[in-house]
Amino acid sequence: MIEIGLCGWGDHSELYREASASRGKLPIYAKWFRVVEVDSTFYAIQAPRIMEKWAGETPDGFRFVIKAYQGMTGHARGNGRKYHPYDSETAMFGAFLEAIAPIRAAGKLLAVLFQYPPWFSCTRQNVAVLRAAKAYMGDVPCALEFRHRSWFAEDMREKTLAFARREGWMHTVCDEPQAGDGSIPIVEAATHDAMTIVRLHGRNAEGWVSAGQPNWRDVRYLYRYNETELADWAERLRRLERLSDEVCVLFNNNSGGDAADNALQLMAMLGQLPPRGSFELPPPPEEPEQLDLFELKDE
Repeated sequence: MIEIGLCGWGDHSELYREASASRGKLPIYAKWFRVVEVDSTFYAIQAPRIMEKWAGETPDGFRFVIKAYQGMTGHARGNGRKYHPYDSETAMFGAFLEAIAPIRAAGKLLAVLFQYPPWFSCTRQNVAVLRAAKAYMGDVPCALEFRHRSWFAEDMREKTLAFARREGWMHTVCDEPQAGDGSIPIVEAATHDAMTIVRLHGRNAEGWVSAGQPNWRDVRYLYRYNETELADWAERLRRLERLSDEVCVLFNNNSGGDAADNALQLMAMLGQLPPRGSFELPPPPEEPEQLDLFELKDE
């Protein structure tokens, strides 16, 4: 089974033309896709009541990929509570597990995504970090995404995959710009019988290396996949589908509003329909009539 969704539900204005969108975007998003990645949890561990609200706003069968908090993956570097508001790793992981408990209880957690930073290279010390993280998470399904190329160097690729398989991590297949050590190639493989995650970040190489620039968040994922690229991915997904029970595809090329269109294109290529049963977008809202102050109207 192949499920397709988006990274976040707030940035896809084309989906929210309906008048009811003002009452909340997530229920409308769930009419288009059956899975979503939650990115806000990377920046702050959310209150359990928020997770409970999200679970209640979505139908049976809808599921969440929840991104691990940045302190859990080593993104929050520096000194002081500004970077790490928890007294210990035990407290931090405990708070995260408490936060996601309502999603788990509703049967709507697909996986927690651990995306490690570009400086997290393949070292013995970092292998120990991965083991510790997995131990903290217990029986929670976890997916692993690297950003440093060393994990998939020619002499390490199979060792990395074997480690993930042995430790119970789901492999995340990434499509991203090939821009040096801070990016990984497409590694078409599965390490878990139940699930493989696929994240499509786009191929904007110039934007990929713009971190630190004032507008880097606006350009990093600025990319629109063309029909040939999506057709290639459709074939790759069919192969991955033979390696695990389910493949979850998440489009992250949000910067220019292309993710939703590309996701719906790929669904059509795979012979899928959105839950709403149609690809037809609602008509755009009518522009209010502008009254010409200098035009005399007949009585």
